[in-house]
Amino acid sequence: MLNYKKYKRVPVVNYPEREWPNKEIQKAPIWCSVDLRDGNQALVEPMVVEEKIEMFNLLIKLGFKEIEIGFPAASQIEFDFLRQLVERKLIPDDVVVQVLTQCREHLIKRTFDSIKGIKKAIVHIYNSTSTLQRDVVFHANREEIKQIAIDGTRMVKKYMRDHDGEVILEYSPESFTGTELDFALDICTAVQEEWGATPDNKIIINLPATVEMTTPNVYADQIEWMNKHFKNRDSIVLSIHPHNDRGTGIAATELALLAGAERVEGTLLGNGERTGNVDILNIAYNMFSQGINPELEIENVKEIVEVCERCTKMEVDPRHPYAGKLVFTAFSGSHQDAINKGMQALQKRTDGIWEVPYLPIDPSDIGREYEPVVRINSQSGKGGVAFVMDTFYGFRLPKGMHKEFADVIQKIAESQGEVAPERIMDEFRANYLDRKEPMHFRKCQITDKEYEGGAFATVAHLTFTDHGVERNVEGVGNGPIDAIQRALEDALGIQIRVLDYTEHALRAGSGAQAASYIHLMNVETGEVTYGVGISSNITRASIRGIFSAVNRLFY
Repeated sequence: MLNYKKYKRVPVVNYPEREWPNKEIQKAPIWCSVDLRDGNQALVEPMVVEEKIEMFNLLIKLGFKEIEIGFPAASQIEFDFLRQLVERKLIPDDVVVQVLTQCREHLIKRTFDSIKGIKKAIVHIYNSTSTLQRDVVFHANREEIKQIAIDGTRMVKKYMRDHDGEVILEYSPESFTGTELDFALDICTAVQEEWGATPDNKIIINLPATVEMTTPNVYADQIEWMNKHFKNRDSIVLSIHPHNDRGTGIAATELALLAGAERVEGTLLGNGERTGNVDILNIAYNMFSQGINPELEIENVKEIVEVCERCTKMEVDPRHPYAGKLVFTAFSGSHQDAINKGMQALQKRTDGIWEVPYLPIDPSDIGREYEPVVRINSQSGKGGVAFVMDTFYGFRLPKGMHKEFADVIQKIAESQGEVAPERIMDEFRANYLDRKEPMHFRKCQITDKEYEGGAFATVAHLTFTDHGVERNVEGVGNGPIDAIQRALEDALGIQIRVLDYTEHALRAGSGAQAASYIHLMNVETGEVTYGVGISSNITRASIRGIFSAVNRLFY
């Protein structure tokens, strides 16, 4: 048994006056990408300069206005990358770059050297504040830890005097989730006051879930408590930086937004230390699915994935929300059936609202294709096969035909696994469209016959081959299908009944073809089947459908 007694429960916040549970997310936050710093430092092979530039350009293209581009004092590569951005004039005027540094003077000096020539930058300082790190890492008390943050702020002010651009200060009490709230407030307020933050010169206070320690609601309580207790709240931009140690980073972020957070730091697809940073794309697409403008240009998730995989050398999991190859794919028969019916219903509505079972958003809205929405394997059912035939090939199979054809595909799936759409169409041709032997329809002339008293009947002069021998027969009925039925009954000595007949156009235009579906019964045995015929002439399509059904039913 797992030794669960080895661990102690992280205490919750005693905050009964919380208001966030009754709120809804109304708009997108300020997004800050940390792919080039937090994400990069977590890679097995950190990005080289050109890879970082490619990632930076992607972030610009996606519409990020705040981008943390590195820890320039940490290594020469980090420093050189930042200088490349400056010297090659790659930073747009409306984008604010962010640089991270610890509260040490030589690091802060080096950081200011790196941002020379940048019009506007965020200098992000931090020090760890949690009870655990104060004890085992720093061996320091609260006042000593607070003084580190104050001194760091003073050093930023010192080097700003000779800096030729605008600087915004960001402060993070690292390991905030493991810090007592009263101390977190105390140290943030001390930095805020030392900086001299005003409504016109705001400070960014970033409250990171450096390590996700408990349930998302507790993080939301912590954020709201800080939000309500800050002094001069209008001088602060409240930011969060969640990680995903418990696998609930998305939920923690969304609840923190309800609790008053205005800014989110994260990465594309959640790359980052341990289980990763929070996935900005996931949150943005979640907002999009609720009718909220995410304020990012994320219509092409395929391109985003390709660049991220190339630069990070990490593959996106096929089940990754929104971005994974299989997230819009249904193998289950009941899911496929519901998707098929939902898509049909969507085509009939005119309100423009997307509502399809199992598909929270339209895959095409984010650059995904309908091709992988339904994939057929041994777990699939009739609805999935019908969806493939309709979506890929334009055949809207009658409901009664769904199971008949699905049974054909099911046998193949059980023997070989997944069945591709092309194979499904091949089987459809073999079982229905190309079922032309031994009775092969050649031609037919339809005429009307008038009887005394004004009654009319349809006469079918039918030519077909029976086991290769040409035959010419005639049938009379109340319409073309009835006349053909009677002609075949007389010629072949069989009794058949047409139970249902449907048709539709396969494609628009002058060369449009019609598809005809005939549901036929062998009256003697009660056995039934479908036949399918296609032609640019609807009557010819119907006759081919009858011959297809006769060949399936009797031979």
